[in-house]
Amino acid sequence: MMSRHFESAPGLNEERDPATQGYVFNQTMLRIKDPEVTLDFYTRILGMTLVRKLDFPEMNFSLFFLAALDPEELNNWSQDTAERTVQTFGRPALLELTYNWGSEKDADLTYHNGNDEPKGFGHIGFSVPNLDTACQRFDELGVSFVKRPEDGKMNDIAFIRDPDGYWIEIFEPGRLPKGLEKHLG
Repeated sequence: MMSRHFESAPGLNEERDPATQGYVFNQTMLRIKDPEVTLDFYTRILGMTLVRKLDFPEMNFSLFFLAALDPEELNNWSQDTAERTVQTFGRPALLELTYNWGSEKDADLTYHNGNDEPKGFGHIGFSVPNLDTACQRFDELGVSFVKRPEDGKMNDIAFIRDPDGYWIEIFEPGRLPKGLEKHLG
């Protein structure tokens, strides 16, 4: 019998429960301090599109759902709010930003980025057509780097920081195989 996995690792289950057919990995949620600053970063610096905003006045928070859409994909999104909500929650790979109202006024508020001790969450990742061009643009825009492609042992990836301190891996898919091969032996 052929494995349903492309690689082997301890703990993999070979039998996919038919009940999981249709499951879609939909979102990763990050808490944000100031939506104006963070939404500017994700829409201007990383080109994402806000596809849905949900306000919860009784609980004093808002959710912003962003997608990396090509310009031609915009035509596939409904102007009808209810239908766009269904589209939002059925699409893979969304970024959900959670804003607790008034948090931008709390000078002492910071969110754990997952990379400081104790470590936990690590990063989100963006594939770019050209790593060098993207990093040059990030420099021009004053984006904070955690790691540049030329730093460290893995020279084919970069890490930048968003306004809340979360790490974002930036990579060019075509450069990954050769970059990883020199570390795998």
